[in-house]
Amino acid sequence: MTTYLLAGGGTAGHVNPLLAVADALRARKPGADVLVLGTREGLEARLVPERGYELLFVDRLPFPRRPNRDAVAFPARFRRAVGQARDHIAARGVDVVVGFGGYASAPAYVAARREHVPVVIHEANALPGLANRLGARAAAAVGVAFAGTPLRGARTVGMPMRRELVELDRDSLRVEAAARYGLDPSTPTLLVFGGSLGAQRLNDAFAGSHRDILAAGWQLLHLTGERRDGVEAGEPGYAAPRYEERMEFAYAMADAVVSRAGAATVSEIEALGIPAVFVPYAVGNGEQALNARAAVDAGAAVLIADAELTPDRVRAEVVPLLQDAQRLEGMRRAAAGVGTRDGAANLIALVDRALAR
Repeated sequence: MTTYLLAGGGTAGHVNPLLAVADALRARKPGADVLVLGTREGLEARLVPERGYELLFVDRLPFPRRPNRDAVAFPARFRRAVGQARDHIAARGVDVVVGFGGYASAPAYVAARREHVPVVIHEANALPGLANRLGARAAAAVGVAFAGTPLRGARTVGMPMRRELVELDRDSLRVEAAARYGLDPSTPTLLVFGGSLGAQRLNDAFAGSHRDILAAGWQLLHLTGERRDGVEAGEPGYAAPRYEERMEFAYAMADAVVSRAGAATVSEIEALGIPAVFVPYAVGNGEQALNARAAVDAGAAVLIADAELTPDRVRAEVVPLLQDAQRLEGMRRAAAGVGTRDGAANLIALVDRALAR
């Protein structure tokens, strides 16, 4: 029996594709031994046990960005984390390590190399993180969600996604989804969302322009997040729940989407063939704009800078897009051409080849 150690965590961007691959491995071989390596502080500490997988721990070890006391202590602390990972690999007879980035991944990559265990890496973002940049140098295989991601030996595999999205039949779920939100299944619907906490820029823009969306003959499904100042729902055709844990229902209603451009969000929207307007989060290294680049270049999406998204910009650009049926259809075809629902299966194929070698 093969023992897989999936390493990663910290944020949903690392944990969700990890769990999607874990589920796909279990579905393929119910007897497979799938373990997860993470930290006690990351999101994985809650999500991994909830999904029924055993979580092994290493110390959380942020890479120091400046010369200070943490930088002086880092080498010894990193050696300790590598030792913890190495002990897990040896004790559990791990056959392959599959890393997704995050704090647990770098020690796992070094430990696997020292234990002569192959490493396969998945990078979700178009701009790779430090752990994966270092790990890719000696990995048996590297899979990336987006073409052009600058990692050595990278192959584009797509984003591993939950089974509910991989198998989603949007048409068959639409009536149930409409009832869930109090909307009409026969009316075209714009989905707007910005994450669990919400995106104030998106909330402000659509709170101030929702009547224009309705006047264009569309409904608005606006997932506001917890921070929803200024959003007043209640009009027919305007649903504004705070959060949706089961995004398959929201996607089933979506004939077009306005959202941030996180790696998972972009990948899901592309895979489901939904025309999109991406508003990249302005903080960071510009990775969200890079995540959306392939979809924009293919004609599947348009990009609006965060600072430029206002109610007036929605009226000037989003509303005319919703009224252009021919353009929307072209965007749907383009999205289907750049997206894939096979990310987990494609990555597992790399893992199989690494094991065979």
